[in-house]
Amino acid sequence: MSNVKKYHVAIVGATGAVGQKILQYLEEKPFEIEQLTLLSSKRSAGKVVSFAGKDITVQEATAERFENVDIAFFSAGGSISEKLAPEAVKHGAIVIDNTSAYRMDEDVPLVVPEVNEGDLQDHKGIIANPNCSTIQMVVALKPIQEAFGLDRVIVSTYQAVSGAGLAAQEELTSQTKQFLNDEEMEANILPAGSDKKHYPIAFNALPQIDVFEDNGFTKEELKMINETKKIMHEPSLHVAATCVRLPVFHSHAESVFVEVGQKDVSVDAFKETISQGKGIVLEDDPSTQTYPTPLSAQEKKDVFVGRIRKDLDLDNGFHLWVVSDNLVKGAAWNTVQIAASLVKNKLV
Repeated sequence: MSNVKKYHVAIVGATGAVGQKILQYLEEKPFEIEQLTLLSSKRSAGKVVSFAGKDITVQEATAERFENVDIAFFSAGGSISEKLAPEAVKHGAIVIDNTSAYRMDEDVPLVVPEVNEGDLQDHKGIIANPNCSTIQMVVALKPIQEAFGLDRVIVSTYQAVSGAGLAAQEELTSQTKQFLNDEEMEANILPAGSDKKHYPIAFNALPQIDVFEDNGFTKEELKMINETKKIMHEPSLHVAATCVRLPVFHSHAESVFVEVGQKDVSVDAFKETISQGKGIVLEDDPSTQTYPTPLSAQEKKDVFVGRIRKDLDLDNGFHLWVVSDNLVKGAAWNTVQIAASLVKNKLV
C-alpha cells in the first residue's frame, strides 16, 4: 500500500489559456492528485474538460467549492483572486495566484522556484506567481547575482501578444490579413490596459504595455522593476525597464544589460556561470548564428540565454538576450513548480 500523499487540487480559470496549460503539466504528475476540481465563471460553467483520460465538468467558482481543497491555482483575473482567494484560504487551501493581485503584498511570497524557493516557508496561505517577463529575467539573473553580485539591471522587452490574451492574438491575425489585403487595420485591443487610443499591432511595435503612471513608466515596467527587487531580496538594486509589444504570438524576448559587483569578470566565466544556472539553457555561438528566438522557445519550460558579451565601455557591464515562453515558464509551468515545491518540502 502506497504512503504517497495525494492532494485535492482546484483550478480557477480552468477553461482559459493558462488554466489549460496548468492541466497539461499536472497530467505529467509532478505530484499525486486524488481529486481535481475545475472552476470558472458562470458563463463557462458546464463545459467538460478531459484530464488523465476522464471527463470533468467545470463548475462555477464560489467560496463553497474550496471545501477540502489542498492546493488552489488561480488564473482568472485579479478581481476574482481578490474575492475568492481569501475564501479558499479560509477553507484550508493554499492558493497559488497567477494574477497581480497579491504580488507586492509584503505578507505574500512572490516565488520563482529556481530563484527564491525558500520564501515558500513564510507563506500565510497565498503565494503569488510573478509577472511573466519578470520570471524569465530573474531566472537568468540569479546565477549572476550569486557569482558576481548585481549593481544595476536595464531591460528592454519584446513581448508576445499572447500576454494580452486570446483577443489580442485574434486581433494580430485579423490585422495581418487586413494589411496583406490592403485593407484598413482595425485596432481595438492593444495596447492592453488603454481605453483611450489603439494602434495596430501587425507589422508594428508598441512601446506601451498596460497604462502609464505619473512617472512616465507603464504598469508593466513597474511590475518588472518592483518584482525583481522583491524576488531577489535586493530592495536597493537599480532596475529600469522598457516594455514593448511585438507582433509575435508566443514567447517573450528581453535584451538585458547588467552591471555586476565584481571586476575583471571574463566573458567565458560569465557564460559558464549562466550555463550552470537552474532552469537555464545557454544557446550562444555567434560563429553558427546560435541564439534563442521566440519560435525556438515556444512550448518549452526553460529560460534560454544567448548573445552574451561584455560592454565596450564598462568592464563590469554585460549584455545578454533572454527568451522564454510566456504561457509556460512565464505562467503555468512556474505555477505548477511552486505547487511541486510545496509538496516536496512538506509545506502542504
